[in-house]
Amino acid sequence: MKYAVVFAGQGAQKPGMGKSLYEASPAARAVFDRAGEDIKRDCFEADEERLKQTEVTQRAVYTMDMAAYAALREALGIDKGRFPGPSCVAGFSLGEYAAFTAAGVIGSLEEGLALVEARSLLMKEAGSQKGAMAAGLGERESVLELVERAREEDILEAVNYNSPLQTVVAGDAAAVDRFAKMAAEDRSHGVKAIPLPVSGAFHSPLMRPAAEGLTEALNGFSFSAPALSVYLNATGGTYEDYASVAVGSTNSKVKALMVCQIQSPVFWQKIIESMAEDGIETIIEAGPGKTLSGLVKKTAPDIAALHVEDRETLTATAAYIEGR
Repeated sequence: MKYAVVFAGQGAQKPGMGKSLYEASPAARAVFDRAGEDIKRDCFEADEERLKQTEVTQRAVYTMDMAAYAALREALGIDKGRFPGPSCVAGFSLGEYAAFTAAGVIGSLEEGLALVEARSLLMKEAGSQKGAMAAGLGERESVLELVERAREEDILEAVNYNSPLQTVVAGDAAAVDRFAKMAAEDRSHGVKAIPLPVSGAFHSPLMRPAAEGLTEALNGFSFSAPALSVYLNATGGTYEDYASVAVGSTNSKVKALMVCQIQSPVFWQKIIESMAEDGIETIIEAGPGKTLSGLVKKTAPDIAALHVEDRETLTATAAYIEGR
């Protein structure tokens, strides 16, 4: 059976995340312990308001993603050769850093945390421009039409192509507010707008200063080619496809991807469709919540969608995979 693991991104965070895994799985516990007491406290004890702060959220969600993945590998006995590992990985926005870690592009949890911290602080600074995000639920063409109407002189773009009926928009807060009001007042579009619990207009042109800062910050890191296939936010295809046409060393290619990703749309629907075309039968979401699992069901309903975020879902997912 070919299965993939996908990693949750910012917005999936919730109070108490990971505590059950910490108690149930020695492998997950080791990840949290390596991440440190501050991150554990944020995962297990922080309230919703604190978890909205991007510099808090990103480190916490990345750690939670890696802990869930470690727990899954432990439960399946992957590192002992009892069951094969995933055929491929992907991660939504921030989750792409967890995917890169799982694939060996990022060499360790500690390096991943350092990268995520640098990224989050740059995004926080860029987010001080009062950007916002909202999910547009409805036909994509209708959402894009509404974006054009609501933009006016501000920045407003579609930034997350999540499923056929979900497109996230981001930009100046005033434009996002107009988008939401127009959706509520003009039902002819069939679009519903839901504000997202984030502190900036991520993956929009407002992140350009963060991209410039990340270019410099990445000089202190080095990266390896992935040991398993990674599907990319910025293209919807695999790293192998990207690397075959990009110029430069592996190190320079990965850095270019990271800089591009922070300010470019996430083509999540295309990632899931590409996985389906490549024969993936099951997708397991690692990290808080089951947002990505839901998007799988909406995009490729023939693929089994599972998730790992606590003791119960770990047990259920491991049993399903082992029973195939």
